[in-house]
Amino acid sequence: MKLVRYSIVITCYNQRDFIRDAVNSALAQGDDDTEVIVVDDASSDGSCEVLKEYGDRITFRQMDRNGGPSRSRNVGASMANGQYLVFLDGDDALMPHALNIYNTIIERRRPMLVLAAISQFSGLVPQARLEEAANGPLKFVEYSCAMSKDRPAFLSSSATVVDREAFLAVGGWTPDIFHGDNKDMMMKLGYAGSLVLILEPKTVFYRVHAGNSINDISSFLKSGHRLIANERSGHYPGGRARAFERYAALGVFVFFWSMKGLTVGLWTDVAKLTVAGFPMVLAGAVQRCVIRLKGLQPVESIEGLESRRSSNHG
Repeated sequence: MKLVRYSIVITCYNQRDFIRDAVNSALAQGDDDTEVIVVDDASSDGSCEVLKEYGDRITFRQMDRNGGPSRSRNVGASMANGQYLVFLDGDDALMPHALNIYNTIIERRRPMLVLAAISQFSGLVPQARLEEAANGPLKFVEYSCAMSKDRPAFLSSSATVVDREAFLAVGGWTPDIFHGDNKDMMMKLGYAGSLVLILEPKTVFYRVHAGNSINDISSFLKSGHRLIANERSGHYPGGRARAFERYAALGVFVFFWSMKGLTVGLWTDVAKLTVAGFPMVLAGAVQRCVIRLKGLQPVESIEGLESRRSSNHG
């Protein structure tokens, strides 16, 4: 039986124009320790016909009804055999060196969660940058847990690499949370194990287009209320002893999307979320002050990448 270290889980819905880039970038990672799983969330634009062209090069699942990205990711994860899940949205792409970067971190540190650095683009995947070699040092910060992270990060499922057992232990992605899904996942995994935040090199191409969920600011504001309710109902781990850390993490989310909401005139929605999340925003501000006084967790560097073929998968 094939020994799988990495399961790249791609999900898509009506992304026919982009899905080839995503799948090809996953297949280009190569090596015998990787599988590519694609879940189409009941597309109606011909995406499935494109995906069927790949035959047995991918493991393909076509959903019979649209259930949202979180549900599709969970379906893909349930089909996976790898020790680590590498999530990728159907409109994004991995850089050629992505898995070698992740493998270097995993071989050296065995983290529960890796958050990658992204490069934004629009239009065609920039071919010149696709040919770039990751010759520089790998720069990263390691934290004892996700809640200890003291640097901002662009939270995206495409930049998420997670230990499969840890992912399954927290129930995977929350099916009915999409906008705010990445923050919810960070909260659920908050104390499940160590986190490595990659600063350089970038490993993911994040496509900017009109359909990006990040443009739906109103939905993020609504999701803020759901995340706050989850915290207050004891949904997230850590207990009362870690409440301040969780409040601070949610405060960053509430503040960021409230500022975004103000830029597009969503005054009422912002006011409601700010009132509901004021204790979180206050905790976030206090935490920022403490971090400024104590200083950031130091950046570490690694020269050279691990060979995936020679690595121990046991």
